[in-house]
Amino acid sequence: MEISTWSWIGFNAFVLAMLALDLGVFHRQSHVVRLREALAWSGVWIALAMAFNLGLYFTAGSKPALEFLTGYLIEKSLSVDNVFVFAVLFAAFRVPKHCEHKILFWGVFGALLTRAGMIFAGVALIQRFHWLIYVFGGFLVLTGLKMLQPNPKPADPEKHWVILLCRNLFRVAPMYHKDRFVIRQDGKLWATPLLLVLLLVETTDLIFAVDSIPAILAVSSEPFIVYTSNVFAMLGLRALYFALAGMMDRFRYLKYGLAGILAFVGTKMLLIDVAPIPIAVSLSVVVAILAASVIASLWRAKTEASSLSETFATKHDPEPLVVAVVPDGICREREITNCHRRTIV
Repeated sequence: MEISTWSWIGFNAFVLAMLALDLGVFHRQSHVVRLREALAWSGVWIALAMAFNLGLYFTAGSKPALEFLTGYLIEKSLSVDNVFVFAVLFAAFRVPKHCEHKILFWGVFGALLTRAGMIFAGVALIQRFHWLIYVFGGFLVLTGLKMLQPNPKPADPEKHWVILLCRNLFRVAPMYHKDRFVIRQDGKLWATPLLLVLLLVETTDLIFAVDSIPAILAVSSEPFIVYTSNVFAMLGLRALYFALAGMMDRFRYLKYGLAGILAFVGTKMLLIDVAPIPIAVSLSVVVAILAASVIASLWRAKTEASSLSETFATKHDPEPLVVAVVPDGICREREITNCHRRTIV
């Protein structure tokens, strides 16, 4: 696949323009992102990704387009794990709601830079040392199996090595100062807790990238495809967080779906020289696993909600209320002997 230098420049210029438009115009003032706004932005980022995919189809052919779509879906589904962790971090550090978007914006911006380096390094290593593809494949299979284990007790974020290191290196203010990362007091610079959370978000994403980058490399070895699919998924991460943050508990089986996807793409890498799996088959399997886990999660949530509602209704069954109805439809206590009776529960 021949990709010109202008294609790289044009795509990165588009990404920077969208980021500037996002932060400089639509989110110039820090505010609480509501569900409707989050869903609208999610739709915008998905529509842009699909428009790019369509353009790729007409300019480069069906194979690169399928590779992009498969990589985009894998990265998009794996980014849900980031959403869960971000929600835990924000709650643990009591981050003000109106500051969450700013943290995620700069977190995603930093993640784009680090992931770009990891992507080019990964592609170069696989092209030079082909046997590394088996290492990546085995790593993904083991990661998928590890995700099936029960969740350990969550660690205290305040004791994370990043937080401890920052507190030793910087003067950290005891409280938040609006949406500022750094403040000046008594002529000295102080980091705010918001900066600590940002650094923890960046570190967490770097750890997640160790799983997601090899997963996309299992789909395509073309740097432009891997890079663009990863970037589009990351650009929609903020909107995805605000859309899903309030209903995390409804997707209890999604973790198993993500484990299945990682195990599948790892197996695909291990079989690449023996029985290569066509990209169309890979796309179908990823979509099927993701859809099955989401549907099962929503069905379980609906079943539990119905069961809880029935239990509550049984335990709080009100006493039957007897009212009197006279022929003209008006109830009078004094005429109860002349009324027809009916029971309303």
